[in-house]
Amino acid sequence: MKVPVYRAGEAPSRAYSIERKTKETQIAVNLCLDGGEVRVSTGIGFFDHMLTALAFYAGFGLELEAAGDLEVDGHHTVEDTGIVLGQALNHALGDRKGIRRFASACIPMDEALCFAALDFSNRPFLVFDAQMPQSRMGDYESCLTEEFMRAFAFNSGLTLHMKCRYGSNAHHITEALFKALGVAIKEAVTVTRTGVTSTKGVL
Repeated sequence: MKVPVYRAGEAPSRAYSIERKTKETQIAVNLCLDGGEVRVSTGIGFFDHMLTALAFYAGFGLELEAAGDLEVDGHHTVEDTGIVLGQALNHALGDRKGIRRFASACIPMDEALCFAALDFSNRPFLVFDAQMPQSRMGDYESCLTEEFMRAFAFNSGLTLHMKCRYGSNAHHITEALFKALGVAIKEAVTVTRTGVTSTKGVL
């Protein structure tokens, strides 16, 4: 990563940069919760499209580059991207003071209707209920959406429930899920108070 998502001298407090290298993938992320440019490159066109939509609707500034063993398949690249992006989000949130914490969104896309409800609780969990009528969208396997969401939720400390109410096109279902996640995240990370949104006083 050479260019941050924010201009020099304007680095906001809710931002984080991270790199992760394994024998299967190399991933670098610059994330700003409060906006900026969005640039994504993973080698999987449809996944780039989904991550760009997620960042846009979440209001993020995001620069993400991933290189993985796509000669095997897309699994490692997609799952590891979820890990790294989740870790970046977790760090950018800091102590989570003041954030709204809870949010939900129901997003239509043509014939599909999908729902996401979430809680930045620091108690990660995923409930995913979305059947995919087609197995692939280009080089992207539709089963990888659940893998991404699980990795993202568990590494960002997010309780995440996702459901496709109905739909017959896997592209539309997947895109509605990513957009619902983005819309809900934008609301949940909005700062609305000074203290932690918890009766326990800590998240």
